[in-house]
Amino acid sequence: MTLEDCRQKIDSLDRDIVRLLNERIRTAMEIGRLKHESNAPVYVPAREQQVFEKVMGLNEGPMSDAHIRAIYREIMSAAISMEMESAVAFLGPETTYTHQAALSKFGQSLRYLACETMEQVFDEVEKGNAQYGVVPIENSIEGGVTPTQDRLTRTPLKVVAEIYLPIHHCLIVQPGCESPSKIYSNPQALGQCRGWLSANFPNAEIVPTRSTAGAASHVLADPGAAAIASRLAAEQNGLEVLHENIQDLAGNCTRFLVLGKAYGPPSGKDKTSIFFGVAHKTGALFRALESLQKAELNLTKIESRPSKQRAWEYTFFVDLEGHADDPAVKAALEELAEHCVELTVLGSYPIAFRS
Repeated sequence: MTLEDCRQKIDSLDRDIVRLLNERIRTAMEIGRLKHESNAPVYVPAREQQVFEKVMGLNEGPMSDAHIRAIYREIMSAAISMEMESAVAFLGPETTYTHQAALSKFGQSLRYLACETMEQVFDEVEKGNAQYGVVPIENSIEGGVTPTQDRLTRTPLKVVAEIYLPIHHCLIVQPGCESPSKIYSNPQALGQCRGWLSANFPNAEIVPTRSTAGAASHVLADPGAAAIASRLAAEQNGLEVLHENIQDLAGNCTRFLVLGKAYGPPSGKDKTSIFFGVAHKTGALFRALESLQKAELNLTKIESRPSKQRAWEYTFFVDLEGHADDPAVKAALEELAEHCVELTVLGSYPIAFRS
């Protein structure tokens, strides 16, 4: 086959692909119409998971499953954007890791709403100005993101999905700056690079900022400063990457939650997040957790936070495998509630793919 033959074949395939894509979108729009008539949510994470698993199962190469997911992410993003008018809120500004996580989940076609604080992300979804919100919940180096955890205890919103995003921090500067005297970044990012900073810039002034993208904007105004942020933040602001992959652990990864008004049905491979409080007396926590152990539920996370109601009393955050509507999980949670002074199911959602 000649080069021209190959090009003609690609042209023919492209015509078929575009025709089929539009046919798929028209069908998705009809599904959207039916959803609106029944007041059902447009975005259903369980169905999204099924589509990804189906198309990856059809994949015979040479594309990888990651390539297939990326392509179908954008196909579904285009479909959702034609069905859903509301925005996705995130901790901004653009180029933050939360923004990148939101894009990896919802694709390029949706409208995004950048928020200045974590509180505002919750507020915008609660008010209906955004249909979904994306917030960080934990990092593989620094652990839990406490502002998110604290707000989860006082919101009617539910966790509808999770996102895992590998984090590759860069030290970014204005061109020509090699020895910054001041380094800006979000406290989580600073913590994830604490060892590297101590070894390489022990005398630099460390300045916390609301976000990594905000840190990059400070560098634009200060030629002698640097920021810990993403390569994307450097590219968007015309800055240079002085050092890359400066996080203390190579496997640095942040988990994000997608917040919405209600969580969806089981996908068959789910996770449930809860928080609960127990009485401040001997054996209370043991008896509470025993309810989950007897049901043979696998706990993937347990973390405590001060209740902020009385000194030395705590609220416990737990992630467990299974959906809250699964009979075994439902029964275990009912028994757990008998040992708690408070218990809230934060949400049930498909276990996310990891890169």
